[in-house]
Amino acid sequence: MKTIKLSLHFPANHVTKPLTYDLVKKFDLQINILHADIQLNKTGKLILDITGTEWNIESGLKYIEDQGIKYKLFTKSIIWQEDSCVHCGACTAVCPSGALQMDKMDWSLTFDKEKCMVCELCVKACPLNVMCVTI
Repeated sequence: MKTIKLSLHFPANHVTKPLTYDLVKKFDLQINILHADIQLNKTGKLILDITGTEWNIESGLKYIEDQGIKYKLFTKSIIWQEDSCVHCGACTAVCPSGALQMDKMDWSLTFDKEKCMVCELCVKACPLNVMCVTI
């Protein structure tokens, strides 16, 4: 089994199509929606993890293309250099996915890589440069 992370961009006339349902039913893929911004008659954006066999994932990606939906694979990842972090929380203010949060018990920073959309806003916001991008 393999997992990939991708961003889908829907034209306004495609947001009502049951794309995730089709990926699950037709291609036996597991879908984890990380972020969704979809509104009727407007362009939509969906960020998700897809898990399945290599063949099923490739077939699912071809199906997405055939539906007229553009996608972008996430090939980068965010690295948090925790030992150098002072837990100021500046990165949490810009993190749209909630991957970076302050622990309410001890006010320490937590980073959930599974939720990360690799938007790189945290890299720009960090005053100590302890957030970086790897390819």
